[in-house]
Amino acid sequence: MPDASPSRWSDLERPALDARALETALCRDSALWRSVEVVDEIGSTNAALAAAAAGDAPEGTVLVAEHQVAGRGRLDRVWTSPPRAGLTVSFLLRPDVPAARRGWLPLLTGVALAESVREVSGVLASVKWPNDLLAADGRKLAGILAESVAADSLPAGVVVGVGLNVSTTAAELPETGTSLSVVTGGTVDRAPVLLGFLRAVERRYRGWVRALGDPVVSGLAHDYLAWSSTIGSTVEVTMPDGSALVGTARAIDWDGRLVVDGAEGTVELASGDVRHVRTRVAEA
Repeated sequence: MPDASPSRWSDLERPALDARALETALCRDSALWRSVEVVDEIGSTNAALAAAAAGDAPEGTVLVAEHQVAGRGRLDRVWTSPPRAGLTVSFLLRPDVPAARRGWLPLLTGVALAESVREVSGVLASVKWPNDLLAADGRKLAGILAESVAADSLPAGVVVGVGLNVSTTAAELPETGTSLSVVTGGTVDRAPVLLGFLRAVERRYRGWVRALGDPVVSGLAHDYLAWSSTIGSTVEVTMPDGSALVGTARAIDWDGRLVVDGAEGTVELASGDVRHVRTRVAEA
């Protein structure tokens, strides 16, 4: 039966997600996804799913929130969005790959998100290392947060969370942010975006795991470079101590680290090593 909650159609441009329909469409023919839960409001989908993972939740568990009130980005930055204006989703993976290769998971997620956003909405986005999806004008469409979790009797897992601005208006966004509706100038349905995204994650994740996390053999490294707005650019990297490194972002290494050629040589930076990565506009 359809969702009969009184709030489902309270905003025709922001209808509630139908959990039963989503789970049926996603899990019916999937080798990865096991369940989809949609909650009206939550503190943090990543925190809730991490707690479930510690209690041996299976790989392929998906948690979606219509409104997240204590969302976190990387380095505990705040992520907020009006109710039903975006996609706030976390999912649990337990990849059987070398631990060092897990640094590619947020990058894999970014590629899958860029692919699905283009396919469903027509918006051509780019991935910014390590965890952002950007519109063509450089404004932020989405953020990604991957967190390792332990379990009592199952392999260690990774909870991956994504916050994507879908129907958020310009007035509701920070100056540096944008949404699919702002870019397209029309209404974008969240359900097809979510389904397309999770199917793209499954396709890429299964190939990456089969290759034991090898980003080259799986094709992930090649495709990440094709979507990247970071590689090849002059970047200013702010470190946790406030110091800055300026150089050319040359590559992503086998462990998902950013390789930067600076004045004092080449450095490899993991996402936990940096606070900000900004692309510098080329000087005339």
